[in-house]
Amino acid sequence: MPGTVSPRNKIEKKYTWNAESVFPSDEAWEKEVEKIFTDVSLVKRFQGKLGESATALLEGFKSYEALMIRAQTAYMYASFSYSVDTTNQKAAGMRARAAGMYGQVMSAVSFIQPELLEIGQAKLDEFLEQEEKLRDYKFFLENLFRRQAHVRSAEVEEVLGLASEPFNGFYNSTSMLTNADFKFKPVKDVKGRTLDVTQGSFEADLMFHADRKVRKNAYISYMDKYMEHKNTLASNLAHNIQVSVFNMRVRKHESTLAASLFDLNIHTNVFHNLINTFKKNLPVWHRYFDIRRRALGLKKFAYYDMWAPIEKKKAKVPFEQAVDLICESLAPLGSEYVETIRRGSLKDRWVDVYPNQGKTHGAFSSGAYGTHPFIMMSYANNAGSMSTLAHELGHSMHTHLTNKNQAFINSDYSLFVAEVASNFHQAMMRGHLLDSVKDKNFQLALILEAVGGNMFRYFFQMPTLARFELETHQRAERGEPLTADSMIDLMADLFAEGFGPHFDMDRERVGMTWSTFPHLFADYYVYAYATGISGAHALAGRILRGEPNAVEDYLGFLKSGNSDYSLNVLKKAGVDLTTPKPVEETFAVMERYIDRLEELVG
Repeated sequence: MPGTVSPRNKIEKKYTWNAESVFPSDEAWEKEVEKIFTDVSLVKRFQGKLGESATALLEGFKSYEALMIRAQTAYMYASFSYSVDTTNQKAAGMRARAAGMYGQVMSAVSFIQPELLEIGQAKLDEFLEQEEKLRDYKFFLENLFRRQAHVRSAEVEEVLGLASEPFNGFYNSTSMLTNADFKFKPVKDVKGRTLDVTQGSFEADLMFHADRKVRKNAYISYMDKYMEHKNTLASNLAHNIQVSVFNMRVRKHESTLAASLFDLNIHTNVFHNLINTFKKNLPVWHRYFDIRRRALGLKKFAYYDMWAPIEKKKAKVPFEQAVDLICESLAPLGSEYVETIRRGSLKDRWVDVYPNQGKTHGAFSSGAYGTHPFIMMSYANNAGSMSTLAHELGHSMHTHLTNKNQAFINSDYSLFVAEVASNFHQAMMRGHLLDSVKDKNFQLALILEAVGGNMFRYFFQMPTLARFELETHQRAERGEPLTADSMIDLMADLFAEGFGPHFDMDRERVGMTWSTFPHLFADYYVYAYATGISGAHALAGRILRGEPNAVEDYLGFLKSGNSDYSLNVLKKAGVDLTTPKPVEETFAVMERYIDRLEELVG
């Protein structure tokens, strides 16, 4: 039936992630988890002995890395299995068990940083000179001593490690509620056919429906379910924010923003530069919203009109064609890069492609050191889905090249740089396809995807959520209560300012938007989407303009992982995010898209 979503067991295997490349079976995973619990002692035996010699230190590091790789692999397998089918009770149980296991591992290794600090930098530098294999840990140790003032005693660090699992409970309960328990009221199209509303179909399909009534009813169905549970959802987020305040105070930071950015050696000015530049350029967004409103023939446009098709004929892009077009667009990066993407997408099953019942909404790339980087998404055969695929493949190639070129200790690149690689793919794709494909409907679809899809999400919603996040955290720091109604009012006010004068404000539903973004459970993450897209366009611009060494610089960025501070890695690649310039450059790119859009719609 049109609009229905298949159960998980009806999805063709070639369109599902390659779980068996990680563990041949769930039973094999269970055995590994049991062994990890047992092998925790292999790391603990180094406690108090890391300073004995360079050899002891190297062996301790290697034991730590081996355990962490195994723990992360087991956790990723369980978490991904749950994400593709949240109705699978076995997968839910596996994820819970994996979280408990990971908490124990983090507690077991918590002695390492306090002990290294106690050994002292001078002695550790001597060890680095004596043992060449310790050089991989040089940046890790340098960064550790930079953060020394905020690392607590071994006892306190152990408690914080043990607390990681219950502290994650607010996110886990929200995820279980919204992805597994929420059942949305279906809607009907003009022919009376039933259209299922799910986390996957809502974003990937229904909000792009040509019939405004379908879009409106789907939006009401979706948001009203969140409204039904607004107090629980608000309580979960508020308590998560309280965890952030708790950690800030335990680690003796001045604010939650400073605490979050300190770990990456990023000054709070980077965050405020983004917000201030975003606010200054809101008229650019108002212009886009007004063009969209007039193109749709509306006196006022609503939130559910943001993705309404303007093109006369919808451009269909099947999954395999999307892979081809993405590969064409990335040809300047070289044949090895392109073939890795093609093989990963079509042969090695990096991608869990299509929506199914119980699948988590949105899209992400996730992998562990030594596994493929896997992508979860709900592909809908349109330009928007192609763009999402390109985005997630950017994450995947970042992970792939980092893991290929860095030791585990330097493989965990930061959230700050993560969104650069993903948005870079999209910028390259548009730069190529807007010039090479002459079909106006396809061009229109690309621009609507660029501005109304990708940029609306990363350059409008995310900075707005960052403003929301900053205010809610500051209220919590001041001891002010965070309620569902106060969060709804704050979110509605920020969106009213952002959307401008021709917006049909449904304050309750629009104000509830914060509850649909699980990103807010990762402190001060959402702003990195906007800085990421800014860095991406600056780097893509260098390659598209044919600047010398631009390709080599970008590939060097992907290979660097966490071997240096995030801002330094980006500076080496040719972009400086300590200034507003990349943000301004991206608004200029967006204005060019809007100019083209205005020409196409007349």
